Amino acid sequence: MTQLATQDAVPLPARERLIAAAELMLAIAFVLGANVFDIVPVTETPWLVLIGWLSLRLRGLGWRAVGLTRPASWRRTIAIALVAAVLLQLASEFVVEPLIERWTGESADLSNFRSLVGNLPAALGMLVLVWVLAAFGEELAYRGYVLERAATLGHRTPASYVLSMIAISVLFGLGHVYQGVAGVAGSAFAGLYLGTLYLAAGRNLWLPILTHGFSDTIAVVLIYLGLVEI
Repeated sequence: MTQLATQDAVPLPARERLIAAAELMLAIAFVLGANVFDIVPVTETPWLVLIGWLSLRLRGLGWRAVGLTRPASWRRTIAIALVAAVLLQLASEFVVEPLIERWTGESADLSNFRSLVGNLPAALGMLVLVWVLAAFGEELAYRGYVLERAATLGHRTPASYVLSMIAISVLFGLGHVYQGVAGVAGSAFAGLYLGTLYLAAGRNLWLPILTHGFSDTIAVVLIYLGLVEI
């Protein structure tokens, strides 16, 4: 996988870290405002992408700086993403979700997707949203922008990226509050999974983007076919 050319492990100026901290707090505010307090229109994702774009622009950077760059091999990346998506679905269905249900006494609330069952136009529309807003948007926002700003607090060392990935996975889980406690926990697991792929790919965003899209596509198809309990 492509290794990004960055200045990791180089001590960063206090001013840069303070700015990153302020941006991180703003991102957290948008996530909570959209999902907990319901005061942010639409969802937090387009706002985080906008803030991320402005942040990168003001620093003289682009999305390439956080991983939106061509992978060494598209064929290999797509193949790995397909396998990773299937594994994510299997792990969620047969390991993670049963454990979460045992611990919390409830399953994820998927009632928002009930209209997709047997409804082809709605399912196709959801697939568009899945790829644009979830796969592409959420990966740019969470694994790209927000994770990078969190790692900046730790001077972008390898350890800071790992710790930031874990923390941002929790934030990603909170972005799914509408699915209940079980949904938050399940989404946090998905965030950890996608974040691990991001770091393993040398912080290239295409592997988590494609994995996210393929995984959600599988989920939409299963819901459409009535194979998921809602």
